[in-house]
Amino acid sequence: MEERKLLLVDDEENILRALTRLLRRDDYTIIPASSGPEALKLMAEHSFGVIVTDQRMPGMVGVEFLEQAKVLQPNSVRIMLSGYTELQSVTEAINRGSIFRFLTKPWDDELLRQNIREAFEHYELRAERDRLASELTQANHRLSDAKHGLERRVASQSETLNSQQRLHGLAHEVLEQLPVGVIAWGRQGRIILANGQAHRLLGKPYGALSGADVTLLPEAVRRASYRQGEAGEVVPLLAELAGSKVHLHCVSATLNGEEAAAVVAITPLSSLVDHIHDGEQYHEI
Repeated sequence: MEERKLLLVDDEENILRALTRLLRRDDYTIIPASSGPEALKLMAEHSFGVIVTDQRMPGMVGVEFLEQAKVLQPNSVRIMLSGYTELQSVTEAINRGSIFRFLTKPWDDELLRQNIREAFEHYELRAERDRLASELTQANHRLSDAKHGLERRVASQSETLNSQQRLHGLAHEVLEQLPVGVIAWGRQGRIILANGQAHRLLGKPYGALSGADVTLLPEAVRRASYRQGEAGEVVPLLAELAGSKVHLHCVSATLNGEEAAAVVAITPLSSLVDHIHDGEQYHEI
């Protein structure tokens, strides 16, 4: 439990001694002061949960002291103890010093002890409330920071995804504009890619080859995959499709997550240059 510090302020030494004897049994750390200025100096050195002060003191009355004490330690709980009960003093103490209780001298011991206990409970509850409010504020800041970080990551990922989608769309558009038929299938025997020219050269309606079984392809195209060279080597083949001579180039690649897919490029002989580059040899199938 946090130390309970109690400030007692009274210009009469016998009153301070009597209050200290009475309240010592309640396990408070009691610090006495014989005047308002002395008490204010002590407040610069210590943090008090409860302040009990007399009203009638020379130099600085209790109301004036509590008004300054409120500025120095606004969370402290203040109690006025006075032998005078004028309404003016009570009103000033409440309005200027924001006091918790106004008690009269001579005091009732048990009533005084009870009021000071309640004052400390009030102080501690308010401190706990402030602590929880501070923790909540910090948690909200952390949550806000995490939210903004997540939003930035999502925006970045979205931008990356959009860029990838644009590149994918561009690649698809380029593939469709090629004068060469491109067709690919995976180890599972399903066609995973076929551009428009491939459909035209094979006499198939557009879209009929996508996802179809590889057995739908002419044997010459399927056999081209058996003539692949070493890793990365392109093996040119000469074949006949629908009565027309075509060149087939087959490579291995990874497409749409399909490992070692066979990729065949089909080029009509009429679209090729009239000569073959030195060292390039076609194998007829």
